[in-house]
Amino acid sequence: MARCIAPKTVCIGLIIFFAGAVAFGGIKSFFAYTNQTEFCVSCHSMGTNYEEYKESLHYKNVAGVRAACADCHVPEEFMELFKVKMIAARDVYHEIVGTIDTEEKFEQRRWLLASRVWERMRSSDSRECKTCHDYDSMDLDEQDKQARRKHARVAEGDKDKTCIDCHRGIVHEEPLEPDEPTDVASTNR
Repeated sequence: MARCIAPKTVCIGLIIFFAGAVAFGGIKSFFAYTNQTEFCVSCHSMGTNYEEYKESLHYKNVAGVRAACADCHVPEEFMELFKVKMIAARDVYHEIVGTIDTEEKFEQRRWLLASRVWERMRSSDSRECKTCHDYDSMDLDEQDKQARRKHARVAEGDKDKTCIDCHRGIVHEEPLEPDEPTDVASTNR
C-alpha cells in the first residue's frame, strides 16, 4: 500500500526549498556586487593599489583587454569563492576598526597582506592567472630567453613554480619584506 506524504510536510519542504533558493540567490548577487572593482577600491586603504593597477598592463594595454580586481583575486568555483569572501570580510573588518584604514597603516601591513595573497595563489597553482593566460597560447619565440625557458618547463608539467613565483609585483608594487620574518598562516590580523 502506498503511503501518502502529509500536505503539511510538503508545504514545509517547499518553504525550506524556496527560502534556500532565495538565500543562495541573495548570496550570489551579493558576491557579484562585491566583485566589482568599484566596490574593491571603495576602502580608503585600496587607493594606492588602485593607482598601481591603473598603471599596469592588466588595466591598460594595446589589446584593450582589462582584468578587474576579481579576475585575479576571486576564484570562480563557489566554495573557493566563499572562502575568499570570508577572508575579504576580515579585511573589511580591519578597515572599519582602523587597523588598515589609512594608506600608512595599510603600508605597514602590506607585506603580510600580499604574502597571504601570494600563498593562496601558490596553493591554487595560480588558478586565476590561468583563466586568461594559457601556456599553449603563448608565443614562446617572442619571449626573452629566460621567460621562454621557464614557461616551456612549466608548460611541460614542472610543478616547482607557478605564475606568482616569477610575476609578483606585476600589477601591484611589491612591498618591502620586513626585517622580521612573518608567519602568514599564524597571523590572524
